[in-house]
This record gives sequence, structure tokens and C-alpha cells, in this order.
Amino acid sequence: MDTGTHVVMGIALGGLATLDPVVASNSATATSVLIATIAGSQIPDIDTVLKLRNNAIYIRNHRGVTHSIPAVLLWPLILLAVIFPFFPGANLLHLWGWTFAAVFIHVFVDIFNAYGTQALRPFTSKWVALGVINTFDPIIFGIHVAAIVIWVIGADPGYTFLGMFIVLIGYYILRFYAQAKVRGAVRKIIPDATDIITSPTMKFNFWRIAAMNEEEFFVGRAMGTNIVIYDRFKRVPVPKTPVLEAAKKDSNLAAFLSFSPVYRWELDEYDDHYEVRFIDLRYRSNGHYPFVAVVQLDLELNPISSYTGWVFSEKKLRKKLSIIPVE
Repeated sequence: MDTGTHVVMGIALGGLATLDPVVASNSATATSVLIATIAGSQIPDIDTVLKLRNNAIYIRNHRGVTHSIPAVLLWPLILLAVIFPFFPGANLLHLWGWTFAAVFIHVFVDIFNAYGTQALRPFTSKWVALGVINTFDPIIFGIHVAAIVIWVIGADPGYTFLGMFIVLIGYYILRFYAQAKVRGAVRKIIPDATDIITSPTMKFNFWRIAAMNEEEFFVGRAMGTNIVIYDRFKRVPVPKTPVLEAAKKDSNLAAFLSFSPVYRWELDEYDDHYEVRFIDLRYRSNGHYPFVAVVQLDLELNPISSYTGWVFSEKKLRKKLSIIPVE
């Protein structure tokens, strides 16, 4: 989820914690728990700073190690070491328990969007992405804000947020039902589909779709159960040619391939260089596929420049390739 949603989730969890008698009866515990749940709802995303280095490192590592099982166990201990000295009268066990809940819920809710996490590391580095909730869901955010406002104007925080979480569970169930209906509608059009990837948007009934069978990729959208297929591409396996094998060694392309489950590729040969492009098919927007990885090689297959990330015009991509050297 986005940063704002994680913030309101942390506040809501801190309010819910007042149902814990130990928290409710001790002001130091209550204050420290609220601080810890807000911090715990944010700390797994500390890897966002990797974007300051470059897109390849960010794409390859964001929601990776910091969202793993060891990290979920470690983050609460780190937060306790920072917060508890300021509240020595707090109940340490209950402070840890609510901090752990905040970190766990952060990682748990992140698996419901299309980006996903590597939450099962170190057992597997596979991305877990259920594709039922957009990274920013205005309904989820709005429900949290409404509950916080109700708390501020005087309602009991514990029962207010307990009711809110029950409503949210119902909303998530509704989203799974909507996704199942979309998948069923896609299978009516592509009965031999081997995989169907849904990417929810901020609009409740609008979904991006990337599907495949043994021979083709299909890209489209769903408005409810009304499916429109915009593009179809032949599935062409990536051959093991010298040019493509050299391109795969590039860190930007390697990061793209570690993250993208459905893509097509292109190879262009010019007088003085090759250009290899991999295109993620999940994020079609206004007829354009903005998430790409591009590698340029000279005729001796030495890297010239490369880029991976979001680019919404060919002009901007050319500009990035001209100023970003390959790593």
C-alpha cells in the first residue's frame, strides 16, 4: 500500500490497542504503543531509500528483504530498542506485541496488490502478489480516515476501530469476489488461458488484465465483467543469442526480469549498436506500455547504456538512455 494508507493503518491499530486492558490502564504503554504502531506500519518501506541510488537496485530490492520473515521478526525488536527507553513505565511485552502486529499487517496487506512482496523469504524469493487491491485504494483510505475522525470527535477508539476492521474484512472479501468474476469473464473469451493477471485500479470496477495461453499474450481491461482485449502478441521465447545473453547481464534488465512475470521483447539492430527492449504487459495506459527495460550494446556487445523503470514517452526514454550509463 502507499505511505498515506500505512500511516492511517498505524493510527487505527494504535486505537484498536486500547481494547487491550494493559494498554488502556497505563498511559505510558498507550502512548508508546500508538507511536510504535505508526512507526511499525512504516518501517518495512525503509527500502524506498534505494531509489536514491538507481531504479535497478530499487526494483530488485523494494519489498524484498525488508518484508521477509526475518525482517518481520527483527523490526519490532529494533523499534522497541528505540522507543522503550523513552517510556520505561510501559509494559514491554504488550508494546512488543502491538509493534509486531503493525509490522506484520504492513507486510500482509502489501501482498494483496499487483506489485506484491517477497514475504516468504528466506524460503522462496517468489513474489507474492494477489492483485485484488490497488496500491492506493480510496475506499480503504477513506474508511480509515472516517474512523479516525469519529475517534477525534469523541467515540471510543477501541470499538470504533474494531468495527472498522470488520468492515474492511468484508471489503476484502468483496474484492476477491469481484476478481473471481473478472477471471471468469476472461476465461469465456480465452478458454485456454494458462495464466490471468489482474491489476486493480483506483476505480472499484476497473481492472487491467494481462493473460496468456500457449501461443499468445492478451492485454486488455475489465469494467465489471465487460472484457475488452486491446492487444494480442505472439509468445516468442527469448532465444539464447549472443546479443540477448549479453543484454541479460545488465543490472537494469536483470532487475526487470526478477520482477516482471509477463513481458514481450524486441531486438533492433542499427549501424553502430544493438538495442534490446523488454516490455511489461501488465500496465498498459492510454495505448502505451510504460514499464520497460532497455539495454544498448555496441557491435562488440559491450554495454553502452541501459534503463529500467516507468517511461511514458519515447522521447523521455531516449533522454534517459543518453544520460544514464550502463552499470
